Amino acid sequence: MVEGYCVKCKTRKEITDGVEETMKNGRLAIKGRCATCGTVMFKILGSKGGSAAAAKAAPPESSGSDAQPSS
Repeated sequence: MVEGYCVKCKTRKEITDGVEETMKNGRLAIKGRCATCGTVMFKILGSKGGSAAAAKAAPPESSGSDAQPSS
């Protein structure tokens, strides 16, 4: 499951009963409860739903010879 920071436990904990939600700005997030204390946790995933680490791991778009010349 997904991990997030619990402000009550002051450490990273697993989010249980997590539900994916879309915020009003279009970004995805997961809302659930701390596995230890039950406090509500909220983790923003990003604009495309992937984690920040997955977004950094994606290869950059190539702008090599595949690009069409502009007119």
